[in-house]
Amino acid sequence: MIDGQPLACFQPFIDTATGRIAGVEALGRLRQSDGQLTSVGPLFADPRTPATALRRLDRQIRDHALSRLHEAPAEWFLSLNMSPRWISRLRADQALPSLKQLARHQVDPQRIVFEITELGGNSERLAHVVGRYRDAGARIAIDDFGAGYSQLDRVLALQPDILKLDMRLFQAAALGGPSSDVVKALAQMAEKTGCWIIAEGVETEAQLNFALECGSRYVQGFLFARAQEEFFATDAFVAHFAQLRQRYVKQKLSERGRLMQMRQQLSELMAILQQWAQARAPLSALPQLQAFPWLLRFYQCDRHGTQLTPNLEWRHDGWFADDRYLGHNWSWRPYFYHLLAEGWEERRLTLSSTYRDATSNQYCLTAGQFFDNGERLLLIDIDAAGL
Repeated sequence: MIDGQPLACFQPFIDTATGRIAGVEALGRLRQSDGQLTSVGPLFADPRTPATALRRLDRQIRDHALSRLHEAPAEWFLSLNMSPRWISRLRADQALPSLKQLARHQVDPQRIVFEITELGGNSERLAHVVGRYRDAGARIAIDDFGAGYSQLDRVLALQPDILKLDMRLFQAAALGGPSSDVVKALAQMAEKTGCWIIAEGVETEAQLNFALECGSRYVQGFLFARAQEEFFATDAFVAHFAQLRQRYVKQKLSERGRLMQMRQQLSELMAILQQWAQARAPLSALPQLQAFPWLLRFYQCDRHGTQLTPNLEWRHDGWFADDRYLGHNWSWRPYFYHLLAEGWEERRLTLSSTYRDATSNQYCLTAGQFFDNGERLLLIDIDAAGL
């Protein structure tokens, strides 16, 4: 038995372009006899809750949300959670209950985002129903994107308009480390398929900064507001968001400044190392380079990417030669094409994007410059932790 009065509360989506509220997500609550509100989430997660009771509860919450949408500004959208398990049970010719609810409350489908909330369900039937939602004018979102590999299949099958990053994965990624790269890659994939990204679970300024790095169109979370019964004013968070965004931009400019300073130092280091390399001097003639603490190693390749020299590393106050990679060809690495494209004709220094080195597990950048009439390429691996 479900105890309490079902109703919808609303959590806003903040548009990162304006700081204004662009829409809200309807979240189910139960009002208890003492007036307290409790989430319906545990009921949906409990396998003992009868499926018929859950479907009835879900429709009651959705009905309540739609009945109140006329109170919100006309430009807002409403995101409604939909279970693919229930959607896929519908017959091919059956009227869709959610579209009937929209008609009953005279809600324009273009204001609605149907949010597919979980894995499961018959994919073919789900795609058919999603097509009918889209034909009616509604948009489609996939929730918890990144939570499972099968989500990629779902993205290809449903071609959603919006992807909501999995909250647990997003919050872990905001702390840095490998998951950060995974989430950024997912965000780039979404952008290439024409999807907007929503970052949910944004609770701290650091998480907001990471959401902006990922190119999130909307953010949602406790940093701005919890779900509540009444609608916020459209401009309620504009000033707060502008302040946070300004700090983010200042931080990125500071990072850019450090990178530009490193570029200048790299030019100095390149000149030192090229002079040594041109002279074909012995290792003992290589100067100490304490002024460049971020230097991991350097080595030479021919113009086709084949390594000509050992890796030379500064260890324990002395130079060490690691010859394990002699003869390896690095032209398969993305930065090598970048070097060829931008550094060959002008012989200027180029710098790769940050990547994680599989051998040392360190985050690195690689700088490169051609010398010796373009016949040799000097490569410098840099510890990116300081950036």
